[in-house]
Amino acid sequence: MRPRRPTEKSPNQPDRKGLHPRNLHAHGYDFPALINSYPPLAQYVSQNAYGNLSIDFADPLAVKALNAALLKQHYNIVDWDIPEGALCPPIPGRADYIHYIADLPGLKATHVTLLDIGTGANGIYPLLACQLYGWQCVGSDINTQSLDNVAAIIAKNPSLKERFTLRRQHDKNHIFEGIIQPGEFFDVSVCNPPFHASEDEALKGSQRKLSNLARNRGEKATRSATLNFGGQAAELWCKGGEQAFLKKMIKESQAFSTQCRWFSSLVSKAENVKPATKLIRKLGAVDVREIEMKQGNKITRILAWTFM
Repeated sequence: MRPRRPTEKSPNQPDRKGLHPRNLHAHGYDFPALINSYPPLAQYVSQNAYGNLSIDFADPLAVKALNAALLKQHYNIVDWDIPEGALCPPIPGRADYIHYIADLPGLKATHVTLLDIGTGANGIYPLLACQLYGWQCVGSDINTQSLDNVAAIIAKNPSLKERFTLRRQHDKNHIFEGIIQPGEFFDVSVCNPPFHASEDEALKGSQRKLSNLARNRGEKATRSATLNFGGQAAELWCKGGEQAFLKKMIKESQAFSTQCRWFSSLVSKAENVKPATKLIRKLGAVDVREIEMKQGNKITRILAWTFM
């Protein structure tokens, strides 16, 4: 299934400046169409202070309902759901990642194999890659409950069964080992690494998000810190945080340098890019790319490298 042509801009929706040109969400959300596609979303939609239809992005249930609606309307994925507390990814940003890696050299063909490290309970990267580009995908995770949830999503969407498979990582000290099998080859690996070094740091980050959301609405942040986009231990924090996880991933990627054309990871913190790039080059990568993604005022990065 090839990418759909973006729909015309809704008159009361602002442009989402900076999204990839092929991103279906570049013109904001068409809430009437989304509600028509997924009626449960209706209870969370109302006019904001600017007279536009929106949801309360500080409400985890509203965010989850919006995701289910987006996945159904734009990507033909039905009955998407995640357990309470699981990471609920922002669809436009996750789609951007897939579009940008699709532009990497050697990934122009439709028959691309993708490995998602830490697919979580949402399975979002393989779901989007399957529906946007028809790629073959493997999602790996250490959490059996997360894998069971993604398996349930796949079971409800027959078109995914031949294109999206799951593998459990049994050793928390490894990332690729035990997942990439002998003689197996992937075109690209993707990852959304844990950002934080502790639960407390994750909650503080969520409080900042709540304050920013309230400020944008002209309100004071009165809500206590909650993870509005969800997320549990392995999804949001690990010992050493994002920098330590990237270091481990980069070092282990060298051992699988002939079994994956492009390795890649989302990098949330700008200060982690330089040391990661330095390590990648030291280990012998022949091409390293920092891809900047903009969503309004938010900037994140993809770091991609290859030994081939």
